[in-house]
Amino acid sequence: MMLCVLFQYIECKFILALSLATSIYSAINPIQTQSVVVLPDGRMDRKNAARYTGLSVKTLAMHACKGTGPRSIKRGRVFYFKEDLDEWIKSG
Repeated sequence: MMLCVLFQYIECKFILALSLATSIYSAINPIQTQSVVVLPDGRMDRKNAARYTGLSVKTLAMHACKGTGPRSIKRGRVFYFKEDLDEWIKSG
């Protein structure tokens, strides 16, 4: 009986320690996922393009103003094609 209680106590401590280690690891290395909406023709608005590239919306807008950003089209709003974003990312 005493051995069973001791085992449950050790198991509980192990689970708490594992839980603590997991929460510390996730605080150090947070993995964030974000959904990106790509239209059927491959276009993304600036907000989704920013999510896709990992940049802020303002950074993408500044690149567009300077002419150093990915190719975009303006149809009322600014859109980027996924292929153009991939090419721009690869070009560094």
